Amino acid sequence: MPLVNMRDMLNHARRHGYAVAALDVVSLDFLEGVIRAAENCCAPVIVSLAESHFEHYDFELLMAAAVAACRRSSAPLALHLDHGTSLDCAVTAIRLGCNGVMVDGSTLPLSDNLTLTKAVVDMAHACGVVVEGELGYVPGVEGEDAEKHPGEVAYTTPGEAKGFVERTGVDALAVSIGTVHGRMRSKPELDFRRLADIAEVVDIPLVIHGGTGLSDDQFRKLIALGVAKINYYTALADAAALSILDAAEGKPRAGYTALTRGVRDAVRQEAERVIRLFGGSGRASEVLAQCRPRREVVHLILFNATGDAEAMMAKGRRLLGAIPGVRRVSTGHALTEGARYRHCWLIRFADPAVIEGYKHHPDHVAFANGDFRPMASDRLTIDYALD
Repeated sequence: MPLVNMRDMLNHARRHGYAVAALDVVSLDFLEGVIRAAENCCAPVIVSLAESHFEHYDFELLMAAAVAACRRSSAPLALHLDHGTSLDCAVTAIRLGCNGVMVDGSTLPLSDNLTLTKAVVDMAHACGVVVEGELGYVPGVEGEDAEKHPGEVAYTTPGEAKGFVERTGVDALAVSIGTVHGRMRSKPELDFRRLADIAEVVDIPLVIHGGTGLSDDQFRKLIALGVAKINYYTALADAAALSILDAAEGKPRAGYTALTRGVRDAVRQEAERVIRLFGGSGRASEVLAQCRPRREVVHLILFNATGDAEAMMAKGRRLLGAIPGVRRVSTGHALTEGARYRHCWLIRFADPAVIEGYKHHPDHVAFANGDFRPMASDRLTIDYALD
């Protein structure tokens, strides 16, 4: 099943009065548990990988597994970079397969947040990728999230939210109305009036970070007021930890696999609970019918070359592979003697939208005019959309 357009997914949730669960994964056990939950609930789900968690895994390796897992799933899924802090991180996430990115400039002065977010939006939209921005600041209060999200809460104001959306062009907006990352120290007091005022002036899906610890009634009220995406991680991590602690009780010599055997199922159970609570259960067929599939493109060039083709292709792999929206650049040679074309490029784009930007990108223009075309006048070029 192809990944689906995340903008379409969030707008479907907003129109139909539910929220998509955005579930952070930090291992294969989390990844498999989250996707199994989406399948069991027949629900759209956003699989998130947070930059703040990169110390726990190799981003490129886990992304490769996430792309493979999402593509073979029967559930409509999106693959999202959570809490990205730079343009470079967003470019990398798109290259590795994300079809949504969050740019978190919430700790920056407003002018810097605007500048960073607009730069990511311009780049990502040219790649057909959805961007979530954040205005206001959601701190962490306990455990690892206190370290990753230090500082005091800064509430989002309706006026700033309206201006931020208009000036950046973000597709979704994370707002601060009283939630925190991590575990709540006391009963959370959410500013629902503030959320309602923001929803009146901002015509895009709203996002809540720091969902762990809220009551079922609070979640329902958030969704009723226009929240279409809710990030959720700490309770998944707690469920995983509890599973390990239970396995270790009375078994001091238990091995790694024995201790972690129940993690996948523990994550799945908690993920299923919140998917149902947020109203996404049973929505899969609607989403698949109404949301565009994520379609990648292969840019294929068959050619014959004069001169040092190996050096030219090595330079091209390095330069062209760094252009935003390019997922992979491969070169090859014909195995058959006397083939019509001796060499090929296979350049994989994240989305059809990348084609135009790639064509006019200065690095591509310089390489094509200065290196490739003078050596490869005999060539055939065609783009294929992947089914």
